Amino acid sequence: MLDRYQLLANLRAARLSPSPLSPVLQTRAGPRGHLLFFLALAGALLYTFLSLAGDLQASGELQAGLALTVLVVALLIALGFEFINGFHDAANAVATVIYTNALPPNVAVLWSGLCNGLGVLLSSGAVAFAIVALLPAELMLHLRSGVGMAMIFALLIAAILWNLGTWWLGLPVSSSHTLIGSIVGVALAHGLMAEQSSVLQGDWHMLSKVGYALLLSPLVGLGAAALLLWLLRLALVHRQPALFQAPEGRTPPPWWIRGLLILTCSGVSFAHGSNDGQKGMGLIMLILVGAMPLAFALDRASPPAAVALLVQHAEQGRLGLLRSGAVGAGDAQQMLLAFQRNEGEMPQVLGALATVLGDVVARVPADGALGGMGDEQTLALRDDLFLAAETVRLLDRRGPALPLETWSELQALRSQAEATINFVPPWVKIAVALALCLGTLVGWRRIVATVGEGIGTMRMTYAQGASAQLTAMLTIGAADLYGMPVSTTQVLSSGVAGTMLASGSGLQWQTIRSMLLAWVLTLPAAILLSGGLYALFSALL
Repeated sequence: MLDRYQLLANLRAARLSPSPLSPVLQTRAGPRGHLLFFLALAGALLYTFLSLAGDLQASGELQAGLALTVLVVALLIALGFEFINGFHDAANAVATVIYTNALPPNVAVLWSGLCNGLGVLLSSGAVAFAIVALLPAELMLHLRSGVGMAMIFALLIAAILWNLGTWWLGLPVSSSHTLIGSIVGVALAHGLMAEQSSVLQGDWHMLSKVGYALLLSPLVGLGAAALLLWLLRLALVHRQPALFQAPEGRTPPPWWIRGLLILTCSGVSFAHGSNDGQKGMGLIMLILVGAMPLAFALDRASPPAAVALLVQHAEQGRLGLLRSGAVGAGDAQQMLLAFQRNEGEMPQVLGALATVLGDVVARVPADGALGGMGDEQTLALRDDLFLAAETVRLLDRRGPALPLETWSELQALRSQAEATINFVPPWVKIAVALALCLGTLVGWRRIVATVGEGIGTMRMTYAQGASAQLTAMLTIGAADLYGMPVSTTQVLSSGVAGTMLASGSGLQWQTIRSMLLAWVLTLPAAILLSGGLYALFSALL
């Protein structure tokens, strides 16, 4: 009896492609490969939870109870999201090297997984918390409450459900856009349930970037890959005619095309790991802070010198604000929260910021040892530092009239505050790298088959694979320089479509329409899913 993958392969060959399924996709791992995979998975989970137990024991929070159960479940869900992200998105990096026979499938996915993991491990961590800036500040201040846990569970489960659904249909969509849509849904649902005057809270500048990327990245991939293939044909069609023919059996491409394909596959995989892996780190840290704040709300390993510098900048910033005419506020936190919602007048905001900075100075122990603080004091200091850093970031856009010396102190305070609260323990980075790497090894056939033979009516040639992959790598690199959240999935898929059009082979419009529909629906579907789940979990928790 045919297994499920073979049946899908035969159906795809009959409906979508004029030639039989590429024989390379029929290669499957044997019992030894399955055993090694499950041993690696078990080892990764064992390492993760032993490291977690070590941190909790050092902080005195390692004790059985509901909070520990919630933490374990939430952490498994977060790692599950990164695992799914691995086989959902990374498949796009290996489709061209597999279909052009540059690498055997098992070698390609293993190499891509290693590059993904290396990208996570070598990432700076600077953007780990950038995506959570979309979350409402009020929820960020109540991570330990039931509402905070409802937020975390809702956005993760919604992202997983949409990723799994599109993977099952073999549709390549962006996991980053799915996650952003989930965060937006939680923020919208929170605003509506709280009946706030401003439903949209958070840094929506990121959302506008995502919208532009959704519109522009397919066009960029389509046009750039088509142009590159045209140039290659113009220069090499008479010298290397084999480059513009589909592979026969398992015949590899010429050595220089093969090297280019492997290089670009490595670059795309590394970039995917360094970018998407950091988002997973930020989400896991939200879970850890919400469930076990004493261990993870502040960087307990901060040296006393760094803590003393933080206090110095807070005090100098407070004095500078008072000299500029700021008046201390009573309910400072609520005023700063209103400022996050684009409410509140500037003099009141500056006075509230001065009050919060004074609280920071008062809360920090005299010896600078953050690890010796109590639970409530730790949470209170984290809330003050978070509000102060977010307020300074928003003030940077508004440009209030402050002396240069005061403004310099506030910027230095923001940098020190973010370093104290937005930290990532080494074991979290390793756990995310392992989840992404292991996820790359499974489930890749569905989306690889769609990219490799479901987009065009003819089999992919060596030149088409090289053009699409090189376009994806260069576009992602350029987007990183300008801070544009371009989707690897969309750029590569549309790049393959562009090469098919440029070669005159035509497109399978049924597949193209399904992909376009999935791209358009990703944000609204994730928003509705996460918003509904947040309302449900808020009522339950």
